[in-house]
Amino acid sequence: MDRKDALAALAALAQETRLDVFRLLLKQAPDGVPAGEIAARLGVVQNTMSAHLAVLSRAGLIAARRRGRVVAYAIEPRSVRDFIAFLLEDCCRGAPEICAPLLDIVAGGACDAAPGKRTKDTAPA
Repeated sequence: MDRKDALAALAALAQETRLDVFRLLLKQAPDGVPAGEIAARLGVVQNTMSAHLAVLSRAGLIAARRRGRVVAYAIEPRSVRDFIAFLLEDCCRGAPEICAPLLDIVAGGACDAAPGKRTKDTAPA
């Protein structure tokens, strides 16, 4: 991830409703949630929610997937991993081993594991 993409992700998350959407979708990964259900759960009108979902999508943090007549949104695990890795790239005053456990989790694809199917490599320590 480059600086421009990281700034887009940070800008997308720097708003209360969008941060709530992102956290909700993280909890539901990898399945995703229909747009109308996201709006209902967060108490946001659907047209406003559509605008928030579009911002998160343009930042590459989430993606829409059509399920018949329903559009569901889900986290983009690779983009989220790249974003976190970018933020931690120069961490710990030149001692990256301090952040190594977190980077291992991110690099291991914890978001890609199906619910209840985390492996030793993707489970948090």
